[in-house]
Amino acid sequence: MSKKNIAVLMGGWSSERGVSLVSGKGIAQALRENGHTVQEIDVTRDINKLIADLSPAPDVAFIALHGTGGEDGVMQGVLETMSIPYTHSNVTASAIGMNKVLSRKLFKHIGLPVPPSKVITVAALKQGHPMDIPYVIKPIADGSSRGVYIVRNLSEPVPFDSNWEDSKKVLIEEFIDGREIQVGVMGDKALGAIEICPLEGFYDYEAKYTDGKALHKMPAPLHEEAYQRALEIGLKAHQVLECSGVSRSDLMYDETKDQFYLLEINTHPGMTPLSLLPEIAAHAGINYNELVEWMVRNAQCHQ
Repeated sequence: MSKKNIAVLMGGWSSERGVSLVSGKGIAQALRENGHTVQEIDVTRDINKLIADLSPAPDVAFIALHGTGGEDGVMQGVLETMSIPYTHSNVTASAIGMNKVLSRKLFKHIGLPVPPSKVITVAALKQGHPMDIPYVIKPIADGSSRGVYIVRNLSEPVPFDSNWEDSKKVLIEEFIDGREIQVGVMGDKALGAIEICPLEGFYDYEAKYTDGKALHKMPAPLHEEAYQRALEIGLKAHQVLECSGVSRSDLMYDETKDQFYLLEINTHPGMTPLSLLPEIAAHAGINYNELVEWMVRNAQCHQ
């Protein structure tokens, strides 16, 4: 295997900056262990600095960015313009995958099950409860469960982030009382499904990135038919967006109805020590360094 000059893009300016830095450091270490020459780039809003950091052009840009500016098509567009092959999905798939409303429209169109939901402004949210309890409030385009609220009591004020402007649109979703199942996809294959069991509350930012806050059950202890159905949903979500590389789909499983609900797809899954895609891949016999190597080998420009 030929060795490459690889730029690992990490950091960024989203609320997930810290997670991105952890992912990026792990990826860079794995790439060096694999024999590649690695440049770590802490990405900011300074586009001139980024262009300078990417000159001369590396063989591959490994996108370890999360959230706004990193997995929403923005960075992918920069790399397409500079003709630098990059990991993960293209501009369109990244942008749609990041937008929960647009992606759900596609999922629903091809018959994938999604929870009942609607979109309202924060101004409307301030007027009172927009849906019968229990329901969930979510940002339309954010990750790591930032800004997610589960509402169970009509006598309490509607919760929301005080930094949200009145004109901001949010997703209001029927709460699915069920088991949290995540499906990892690599290329054209669903690798497996894992169940996440938070010790308290739901699988929020703290539970995702704090050791000991959630139990990981790999493989997810579902009956065989349900397990295969989960894999099919994750793979179809990956395919309808025409994702490249890896993805991870988040599902809820209502065991009483034997029904899955697809919440969202992550076109740039985390690669931290507690991240789910590497754990799913490891169970399938693909260790962290092998996973990273495969992603580099499948990097490309799409336009």
